[in-house]
Amino acid sequence: MPAMRAYRVAYDGRPFHGFQRQPDVPTVEDAVFDALRELDALDDEASKPDGYAAAGRTDAGVSARAQTVAFEAPDWLSPRAFNSELPASVRAWASADVDSGFHATHDAESRTYRYHLYAPRDSDAAAVDERMIRDALDRLSGEHDFHNLTPDDEGTIRDLSVAVERDADFLVVELAAGGFARQLVRRVVGLAVEVGRGESDPGKVDHVLGDGAVEGPEGVAPAAPYPLVLWDVTYPGVSISVDEDAAESAREVWRRRHRDRVVDARVAGAIRDGIE
Repeated sequence: MPAMRAYRVAYDGRPFHGFQRQPDVPTVEDAVFDALRELDALDDEASKPDGYAAAGRTDAGVSARAQTVAFEAPDWLSPRAFNSELPASVRAWASADVDSGFHATHDAESRTYRYHLYAPRDSDAAAVDERMIRDALDRLSGEHDFHNLTPDDEGTIRDLSVAVERDADFLVVELAAGGFARQLVRRVVGLAVEVGRGESDPGKVDHVLGDGAVEGPEGVAPAAPYPLVLWDVTYPGVSISVDEDAAESAREVWRRRHRDRVVDARVAGAIRDGIE
């Protein structure tokens, strides 16, 4: 008898046109539904599983460590079984039995994103002032109407918590809130980078947070999607259990991807240094 179950899913967002299903382009949701059909856990005629919902709709190119999807699932559908039909770029790694009325979107207490901003201290190529970035992000923290930092017309008032940690050549910007309007995370980071690079006066932060509309050339473009990761989603009273075999499968996928990127960086650096 199917029962509601929530799954933690990690994915590399670069091969996909976002999480949510769209016509004629590959999405993470397509990969999830295709896997369920291959496993005979979703009828060919059904558009989605009964009770289905996801924690968030990440943009094209955005990755996730802990996207959460929930639906009525057969007892045997462990994360390991799920992975047997998912592409390598999408890995289920934990799950939890949840109440029949559970909704992965509406029941989320908080969502956390991490943006890995390349900002080496000793490089003209990055050319960012870390102090100014931190100051801008500090002013963007708290409860504000972010109507100038999203294309949404509703749900723009958010209580945003922002923390910044230096990790070698990167600033890891962690943003948490109960929910996020579209593109809000990337535009918050984009505004802070504008200020940090001296492209905009620090006063633009207050201008953007004001009541008036900021559009056209004065608007804020979203930062690139690739360094952004949906890091965590919390649900009160839900205990997520890690499937160790599935988690190790996921870790191995990202070990290989990390190794490949290190090799890519090595080759690019050698060619750069070899051009006289």
